[in-house]
Amino acid sequence: LYMPAANARAIEKAKDLDCDVVILDLEDAVAPDLKAEAREAACAAVRAGGFGRREVVIRVNALSTEWGKADLAAAAGARPDAVLAPKVDGPGDLAAYAAALPPETALWAMVETCAVLFGLDALGAAAAENRLTTLVVGTNDLAKEMRCRPEVERTPLLGPLSLMVAAARAHGLAILDGVYNEIEDDQGLARQCAQGAAFGFDGKTLIHPRQIETANRAFSPAPEEVEWSRKVVEAFDSPENTDRGVIRVEGRMVERLHLGEARRLLAVAQAIAAD
Repeated sequence: LYMPAANARAIEKAKDLDCDVVILDLEDAVAPDLKAEAREAACAAVRAGGFGRREVVIRVNALSTEWGKADLAAAAGARPDAVLAPKVDGPGDLAAYAAALPPETALWAMVETCAVLFGLDALGAAAAENRLTTLVVGTNDLAKEMRCRPEVERTPLLGPLSLMVAAARAHGLAILDGVYNEIEDDQGLARQCAQGAAFGFDGKTLIHPRQIETANRAFSPAPEEVEWSRKVVEAFDSPENTDRGVIRVEGRMVERLHLGEARRLLAVAQAIAAD
């Protein structure tokens, strides 16, 4: 959930919301004349803590802007869980951010430019040396650069979205889908969340607390998925199937590649239940 860092009341409210990550935004959500104030507020909020299990991330302004260097230095001192770098075009943009961060602070990167689409593999390959753990899709900026007009189904962006997920999976990165702008369109949000989950995104970035429940529902394993995954794991764990690559479960052919996904889904379900 993005929260404008200049809004102290919104930040305090976020401590009780059912989101997994709070992104304190210094970039798009903050007017130029409030940038310094927002920077101080974000860092103070991180130091004060109280976010519980939620990860806290600061999205800084790009280093190419007049606020970027001060944002990065302040965020590094506050030590959030991660710093989110905007408008990353390729691996060359990562080093300057990573070099400024303490070891315990991860780097996240916005993928939201046309240029980055042609360097996704190189970006992923440079992740380990720059402590990059997560990609965050910026559909609004990408659509603006492409001059496309994405509707709820985002047809003009389907190719880029698929490539982004594939790059994240190829390099072991988490990836979060872009925001849905229509705050009061619950049905549209549900459709887009379902699309994002079908694409393989790990979650969706949001712009309003009312969107949280819909996103959580879409990205949580359905009860029938959990039950099926449990059956797959139990079947492969049976002594007679220990060395088999393919088995039959309730009339369906299941391979060992399905076992790994079943275990991952069960782990997600258990983590959600633990919250």
